[in-house]
Amino acid sequence: MRRILTGAFVIVVSFTATLWATGMFWPSADTGSRPALAEMPPLKPVTRTSLVVAPTAVALSAIRTVMEAAAPRDLSGQSSNPVSELLTKADIGVTVARGAISVGGRPEGLTISTPLNGTLRVTGQLATRAGKLTGSLGGLISSAVGQEVESLTGKVLDQGADVRGNIVVTSRPSITPEWRLDPNLAAQVIIGDGAMNFAGLRINVASEVKPLVDKAVNEQVVALQARLRSDPFIEVAARREWAKMCRSIPLGGAGSGLPELWLELRPTRAFTAQPRIDANNLTLTIGVQAETRILGEATKPSCPFPSRLAIVPQVEQGRVAIAIPIDLPFSEVNELLGAQLKGRRFPEDGSGPVDVLVQSAAIAASGNRLLISLRVKAREKKSWFGFGGLADVHIWGRPVLDREKQTLRLTDTELAVESEAAFGLLGAAARAAMPYLQDAMAKNAVVDLKPFAANARKKISAAIAEFRQDSGDVRIDAAIHELRLVGIEFDSKTLRVITEAAGTVKASVTKLTEM
Repeated sequence: MRRILTGAFVIVVSFTATLWATGMFWPSADTGSRPALAEMPPLKPVTRTSLVVAPTAVALSAIRTVMEAAAPRDLSGQSSNPVSELLTKADIGVTVARGAISVGGRPEGLTISTPLNGTLRVTGQLATRAGKLTGSLGGLISSAVGQEVESLTGKVLDQGADVRGNIVVTSRPSITPEWRLDPNLAAQVIIGDGAMNFAGLRINVASEVKPLVDKAVNEQVVALQARLRSDPFIEVAARREWAKMCRSIPLGGAGSGLPELWLELRPTRAFTAQPRIDANNLTLTIGVQAETRILGEATKPSCPFPSRLAIVPQVEQGRVAIAIPIDLPFSEVNELLGAQLKGRRFPEDGSGPVDVLVQSAAIAASGNRLLISLRVKAREKKSWFGFGGLADVHIWGRPVLDREKQTLRLTDTELAVESEAAFGLLGAAARAAMPYLQDAMAKNAVVDLKPFAANARKKISAAIAEFRQDSGDVRIDAAIHELRLVGIEFDSKTLRVITEAAGTVKASVTKLTEM
């Protein structure tokens, strides 16, 4: 018995020493066993269309302030009304001052109004023809008036009367395809009824004053309308913002585990909706359509400014919708996958004849499938020896983007044939573990892209923040509220993730430059 035990001990020690010498109970896997990969054509360059729609609310109080400073405050002149034919050396003068301007808004347009206050003064000598005129009127005037007129003939007279009224200007502004604003102004002068008694003759104040005020107001309206129609202020502002958009914006990447990336913005089209008016604001909406893409280096895109502005139906609110294709080398995807799988044990509940520990993970593309290669350390649990080894396990699967969970997962998973022969000493126990491992991989062959999406959102938000402005008179708010991954493509070297960033943008103006 002693000899038998001694012999067994020698055999066990020798066997153990052999295992130790060949890898401390963990023999190396055959790293050359990866399945052959099908060659794939490179991904074609691609861009996506993005939109920025920015409504700018101009406060009616700002419009009122500008008009208050620009509109003349006083009006004076001489009337050419036929009543002056009754006088010699006649001087029929009108002096009118306007009050404060008020601006009101309704969906139909703007209403600009101001009260008028002034005087009508008539001086001169009653002409001889005035007496003849009263005589020719016969019974149309009383004999007392006729006698009074005849008695004053040739005398110098001076009479005055108050003038009261309003000026109302309506505007139905529209934007033209030539980047100009057409105010479409129309003015109405209202003079209150009144009369003055001049040497017994009744002179209608409105008839004397209105032609003069009408002429002055119409001249101002025509000049203002011509000035606004030719003013390129919309085009100038649009060109400035167009140039700011046409560029490459750094998205960072250094130190984050992600590649250094640049967002190229290339505006291609501009459009607008007609102005919208409410009780407080006149809102102008300008939109820009741009081509966007992510590149590994900065570019200098060419962005010709459009000669014409497209007119579109009304847009209710401002928004930012940036669609971006982001190309990631599989080496970068491997880092994400490795961080998620390294150290994981399968089966997770400890059941099964073999315990498998993932040491590393890599992903590669072949045709319409992806191959996940795992370096695992496996230990069988059936014998007291606890034999184990290193092995390369390969799982095929079709990639599907889970938009809700923002993950890339594999469907229709299957173990490659090469995986079944990779466990060496594990033998039957390894083969028994294959169904557990395949089931575990079907559930866990997932690349979590949320860290990538969060980083992309942070960087794009920082880029959008450059368009914010708050000068007190002009405030521009722009923010990205959501970034979603919406599609994937791949070739042998690159995984392309299509993202959509959504946000809002709006501007408000509380003070305008003087006209």
